[in-house]
Amino acid sequence: MRKIFHIAMAVLMTVTLSGCLVAESKYLQKEAELNTLTQEQAALQKRHDTLVTENTGLKGDLAALTGVRNKLDETVAKLANDKKELEKDLSSSKGESQQRISELRQKIAAMETENGRLKDEIAGLQKAKEEVQKASQTYEQLLDKMKSEISQGQVTISELKGKLTVNLVDAILFDSGKAEVKEDGLAVLQKVVDILKTVKDKAIRIEGHTDNVPIRGSLANKYATNWELSAARAINVTRFLQKQGLDSAILVAAAYGEYKPVAPNDSEEGKAKNRRIEIVLVAKE
Repeated sequence: MRKIFHIAMAVLMTVTLSGCLVAESKYLQKEAELNTLTQEQAALQKRHDTLVTENTGLKGDLAALTGVRNKLDETVAKLANDKKELEKDLSSSKGESQQRISELRQKIAAMETENGRLKDEIAGLQKAKEEVQKASQTYEQLLDKMKSEISQGQVTISELKGKLTVNLVDAILFDSGKAEVKEDGLAVLQKVVDILKTVKDKAIRIEGHTDNVPIRGSLANKYATNWELSAARAINVTRFLQKQGLDSAILVAAAYGEYKPVAPNDSEEGKAKNRRIEIVLVAKE
């Protein structure tokens, strides 16, 4: 009986110990699980805190980026506006430049025209200067050649701006009322011819002039007026110059009669001055 009791107690203790061991094992398992969960919770909390911090940083970055974007949008808008203004300015400047270019071209064209005119004028002045120099040379030669006639008042020679005139009183060339050149007159004309032969770039105009005394008597049958008389005298002098070798193409005979006096016709002296032959060197046509 005692043995059975001991066996029963042993069994009871075994069962009790076994139950205690099972309970302790479960407790330890739960405790391990709790520790694991606690660690996971701590890790998750730490991860959460890290994410919150990152989120806060990202929000800050987002806000900063939003500000930057807003500034960029403002800058883009300003650049677009500046572009429009620039295009407007360029368009305006282009129009002004084209107008300025047009004005400059007009001024250049005007200046070129003016320069051309000035060049022509300078060339003309140079030519006129050369003509004056040649006329002056011819003038000096005539003065030297006809000293005697000039000193006697039979011939006057004038030169003005390249126009040279040899004035011969009719008495040295013609008898009264006649148109034929007398011998003494031919000798005087020969002196003129010798000089005129050296003139190559001028025309030679022989002008007949008279006083205002009307043609009367038998002379009127030959010369109706002073025009006819002055014309006949001019033609005869011209023919003599032609015979002496002067080119007929540069010789011109002109009759002025009484209509171009060089002195009043109210005195014999004045009338004598008006009765004359003028040999004038003029520009070729």
